[in-house]
Amino acid sequence: AREKSGVGQYVDVALIESAFSFMEAYVPAYEKTGKLGMRTGSRLPDSAPNNLYPTRDGSYVQIAALADQVFKRLAAVMGQPALGTDPRFVEQRIRYQNVEVIDRIVADWTSAHDVDELEAILEKGDVPASRVYTMADIFKDPHYRARNMLVPTPDDDLGTVMLAGVVPKLSATPGRVRWAGHRTGQDTRAFLSETAQLSDAEIDRLVAAGIVFCDPKSEALRAGRVRN
Repeated sequence: AREKSGVGQYVDVALIESAFSFMEAYVPAYEKTGKLGMRTGSRLPDSAPNNLYPTRDGSYVQIAALADQVFKRLAAVMGQPALGTDPRFVEQRIRYQNVEVIDRIVADWTSAHDVDELEAILEKGDVPASRVYTMADIFKDPHYRARNMLVPTPDDDLGTVMLAGVVPKLSATPGRVRWAGHRTGQDTRAFLSETAQLSDAEIDRLVAAGIVFCDPKSEALRAGRVRN
Protein backbone atom coordinates (compact mmCIF):
# COMPACT_ATOMS: atom_id res chain seq x y z
CA ALA A 1 0.00 0.00 0.00
CA ARG A 2 2.82 2.40 0.82
CA GLU A 3 4.55 1.74 -2.50
CA LYS A 4 1.34 2.18 -4.52
CA SER A 5 -0.21 5.13 -2.71
CA GLY A 6 2.62 6.71 -0.75
CA VAL A 7 0.57 6.21 2.43
CA GLY A 8 1.47 3.48 4.91
CA GLN A 9 -0.85 1.46 7.10
CA TYR A 10 -0.99 0.56 10.75
CA VAL A 11 -0.44 -3.09 11.61
CA ASP A 12 -3.09 -4.03 14.17
CA VAL A 13 -2.86 -7.55 15.59
CA ALA A 14 -3.45 -9.24 18.93
CA LEU A 15 -1.82 -12.36 20.34
CA ILE A 16 -5.25 -13.85 21.04
CA GLU A 17 -6.07 -13.64 17.33
CA SER A 18 -2.88 -15.49 16.44
CA ALA A 19 -3.89 -18.30 18.79
CA PHE A 20 -7.48 -18.23 17.52
CA SER A 21 -6.27 -18.87 13.97
CA PHE A 22 -5.25 -22.38 15.07
CA MET A 23 -8.93 -23.10 15.82
CA GLU A 24 -10.04 -22.26 12.30
CA ALA A 25 -11.72 -25.63 11.64
CA TYR A 26 -13.88 -25.38 14.77
CA VAL A 27 -15.52 -22.10 13.74
CA PRO A 28 -17.76 -23.41 10.91
CA ALA A 29 -18.20 -26.71 12.76
CA TYR A 30 -19.76 -24.93 15.73
CA GLU A 31 -21.81 -22.52 13.60
CA LYS A 32 -23.37 -25.33 11.54
CA THR A 33 -23.56 -28.22 13.98
CA GLY A 34 -23.08 -26.79 17.47
CA LYS A 35 -20.18 -29.24 17.94
CA LEU A 36 -17.62 -28.02 20.46
CA GLY A 37 -13.95 -28.62 19.79
CA MET A 38 -12.46 -30.25 22.88
CA ARG A 39 -9.05 -31.48 23.94
CA THR A 40 -7.74 -34.39 21.91
CA GLY A 41 -4.28 -34.80 23.37
CA SER A 42 -1.46 -34.80 20.87
CA ARG A 43 -3.67 -36.01 18.00
CA LEU A 44 -5.04 -33.82 15.25
CA PRO A 45 -8.80 -34.53 15.09
CA ASP A 46 -10.07 -36.50 12.08
CA SER A 47 -6.50 -37.19 10.94
CA ALA A 48 -4.64 -40.46 11.36
CA PRO A 49 -1.91 -41.25 11.86
CA ASN A 50 -0.98 -37.78 13.08
CA ASN A 51 0.40 -37.97 16.56
CA LEU A 52 3.44 -38.06 18.83
CA TYR A 53 5.02 -41.50 18.99
CA PRO A 54 7.58 -42.76 21.53
CA THR A 55 11.09 -43.76 20.50
CA ARG A 56 13.45 -46.37 21.91
CA ASP A 57 15.77 -43.76 23.40
CA GLY A 58 13.05 -42.01 25.39
CA SER A 59 12.21 -39.24 22.94
CA TYR A 60 9.14 -38.61 20.77
CA VAL A 61 8.66 -38.16 17.05
CA GLN A 62 5.75 -36.36 15.41
CA ILE A 63 4.52 -38.22 12.32
CA ALA A 64 1.92 -36.62 10.05
CA ALA A 65 0.84 -39.31 7.57
CA LEU A 66 -2.84 -38.39 7.30
CA ALA A 67 -3.02 -38.22 3.50
CA ASP A 68 -3.65 -41.61 1.88
CA GLN A 69 -0.52 -41.62 -0.29
CA VAL A 70 1.65 -40.46 2.60
CA PHE A 71 0.22 -43.21 4.78
CA LYS A 72 1.16 -45.78 2.13
CA ARG A 73 4.72 -44.43 2.16
CA LEU A 74 4.76 -44.71 5.95
CA ALA A 75 3.52 -48.28 5.76
CA ALA A 76 6.31 -49.07 3.28
CA VAL A 77 9.14 -47.66 5.44
CA MET A 78 7.68 -49.49 8.42
CA GLY A 79 8.08 -52.71 6.45
CA GLN A 80 4.32 -53.27 6.56
CA PRO A 81 3.08 -52.25 3.08
CA ALA A 82 -0.11 -54.28 3.52
CA LEU A 83 -1.35 -51.60 5.93
CA GLY A 84 -1.84 -49.32 2.93
CA THR A 85 -4.55 -51.60 1.51
CA ASP A 86 -5.99 -52.84 4.81
CA PRO A 87 -9.75 -52.09 4.80
CA ARG A 88 -9.41 -50.50 8.27
CA PHE A 89 -6.82 -47.98 7.05
CA VAL A 90 -7.32 -47.54 3.31
CA GLU A 91 -8.82 -44.03 3.57
CA GLN A 92 -8.25 -41.14 5.97
CA ARG A 93 -11.82 -41.09 7.21
CA ILE A 94 -11.74 -44.82 7.91
CA ARG A 95 -8.32 -44.63 9.53
CA TYR A 96 -9.58 -42.12 12.04
CA GLN A 97 -12.42 -44.47 12.93
CA ASN A 98 -9.66 -46.94 13.82
CA VAL A 99 -7.27 -44.37 15.24
CA GLU A 100 -6.49 -46.33 18.41
CA VAL A 101 -5.43 -49.35 16.36
CA ILE A 102 -3.27 -47.49 13.85
CA ASP A 103 -1.65 -45.34 16.54
CA ARG A 104 -0.72 -48.48 18.47
CA ILE A 105 0.79 -50.07 15.34
CA VAL A 106 2.88 -46.97 14.56
CA ALA A 107 3.92 -46.58 18.20
CA ASP A 108 5.09 -50.20 18.34
CA TRP A 109 7.27 -49.52 15.30
CA THR A 110 8.74 -46.22 16.51
CA SER A 111 9.44 -47.72 19.94
CA ALA A 112 11.89 -50.13 18.32
CA HIS A 113 14.07 -47.32 16.91
CA ASP A 114 16.06 -44.36 18.24
CA VAL A 115 14.93 -40.91 17.18
CA ASP A 116 17.94 -40.23 14.93
CA GLU A 117 17.30 -43.44 13.03
CA LEU A 118 13.59 -42.71 12.74
CA GLU A 119 14.15 -39.25 11.32
CA ALA A 120 16.52 -40.65 8.70
CA ILE A 121 14.12 -43.43 7.70
CA LEU A 122 11.11 -41.16 7.49
CA GLU A 123 12.94 -38.43 5.59
CA LYS A 124 14.22 -40.95 3.07
CA GLY A 125 10.67 -42.30 2.69
CA ASP A 126 9.24 -38.80 2.17
CA VAL A 127 7.05 -38.99 5.28
CA PRO A 128 6.61 -35.68 7.18
CA ALA A 129 8.06 -36.15 10.65
CA SER A 130 10.15 -34.42 13.28
CA ARG A 131 11.44 -35.14 16.72
CA VAL A 132 10.03 -33.12 19.61
CA TYR A 133 12.98 -30.88 20.36
CA THR A 134 14.48 -30.45 23.78
CA MET A 135 16.85 -27.56 24.41
CA ALA A 136 19.71 -30.05 24.08
CA ASP A 137 18.48 -30.91 20.58
CA ILE A 138 18.34 -27.22 19.67
CA PHE A 139 21.92 -26.67 20.82
CA LYS A 140 23.08 -29.58 18.63
CA ASP A 141 21.07 -28.59 15.54
CA PRO A 142 23.28 -26.76 12.99
CA HIS A 143 20.22 -24.97 11.57
CA TYR A 144 19.81 -22.85 14.70
CA ARG A 145 23.42 -21.73 14.61
CA ALA A 146 23.36 -21.11 10.87
CA ARG A 147 20.34 -18.86 11.41
CA ASN A 148 22.09 -17.07 14.33
CA MET A 149 19.37 -18.14 16.73
CA LEU A 150 21.94 -19.05 19.41
CA VAL A 151 23.99 -15.96 20.15
CA PRO A 152 26.96 -15.95 22.60
CA THR A 153 26.50 -12.60 24.30
CA PRO A 154 28.80 -10.55 26.57
CA ASP A 155 27.73 -10.34 30.18
CA ASP A 156 29.52 -8.33 32.86
CA ASP A 157 28.87 -10.92 35.57
CA LEU A 158 28.95 -14.23 33.66
CA GLY A 159 31.49 -13.43 30.95
CA THR A 160 29.24 -14.67 28.16
CA VAL A 161 25.75 -16.13 28.11
CA MET A 162 23.90 -17.79 25.24
CA LEU A 163 20.75 -15.95 24.21
CA ALA A 164 18.09 -16.41 21.55
CA GLY A 165 18.64 -14.46 18.35
CA VAL A 166 16.54 -11.66 16.90
CA VAL A 167 13.20 -12.50 15.23
CA PRO A 168 12.09 -11.58 12.63
CA LYS A 169 15.19 -11.03 10.53
CA LEU A 170 14.87 -7.85 8.47
CA SER A 171 17.15 -7.34 5.48
CA ALA A 172 17.95 -3.67 6.08
CA THR A 173 17.71 -3.60 9.89
CA PRO A 174 18.45 -7.15 11.08
CA GLY A 175 19.08 -6.17 14.68
CA ARG A 176 21.68 -7.64 17.01
CA VAL A 177 22.10 -8.67 20.62
CA ARG A 178 24.70 -6.43 22.23
CA TRP A 179 24.55 -7.51 25.85
CA ALA A 180 22.66 -9.88 28.11
CA GLY A 181 20.87 -7.26 30.15
CA HIS A 182 22.59 -4.87 32.51
CA ARG A 183 22.21 -4.56 36.23
CA THR A 184 19.58 -2.16 37.52
CA GLY A 185 20.98 1.35 37.24
CA GLN A 186 24.08 0.29 35.31
CA ASP A 187 23.36 2.68 32.45
CA THR A 188 21.68 5.47 34.41
CA ARG A 189 24.65 7.83 34.50
CA ALA A 190 25.59 7.30 30.85
CA PHE A 191 22.00 7.77 29.71
CA LEU A 192 21.44 10.96 31.70
CA SER A 193 24.81 12.33 30.62
CA GLU A 194 24.51 11.54 26.91
CA THR A 195 20.76 11.94 26.36
CA ALA A 196 19.70 14.48 28.99
CA GLN A 197 23.03 16.33 28.90
CA LEU A 198 23.26 16.35 32.70
CA SER A 199 26.58 16.91 34.42
CA ASP A 200 28.02 14.43 36.90
CA ALA A 201 27.24 16.86 39.71
CA GLU A 202 23.60 17.10 38.64
CA ILE A 203 23.33 13.33 38.44
CA ASP A 204 24.93 13.00 41.89
CA ARG A 205 22.26 15.32 43.31
CA LEU A 206 19.49 13.22 41.73
CA VAL A 207 21.01 10.06 43.18
CA ALA A 208 21.35 11.63 46.61
CA ALA A 209 17.71 12.74 46.50
CA GLY A 210 16.58 9.22 45.61
CA ILE A 211 15.15 10.36 42.26
CA VAL A 212 17.36 8.10 40.17
CA PHE A 213 19.45 5.03 40.99
CA CYS A 214 22.95 4.21 39.80
CA ASP A 215 24.40 0.72 40.06
CA PRO A 216 26.97 0.73 42.91
CA LYS A 217 29.43 -1.54 41.07
CA SER A 218 29.37 0.68 38.01
CA GLU A 219 29.82 3.75 40.19
CA ALA A 220 32.79 2.13 41.94
CA LEU A 221 34.39 1.23 38.62
CA ARG A 222 33.87 4.76 37.38
CA ALA A 223 35.49 6.21 40.47
CA GLY A 224 38.45 3.86 40.14
CA ARG A 225 37.79 2.15 43.46
CA VAL A 226 37.39 -1.29 41.81
CA ARG A 227 39.54 -2.71 39.03
CA ASN A 228 37.63 -3.94 35.96
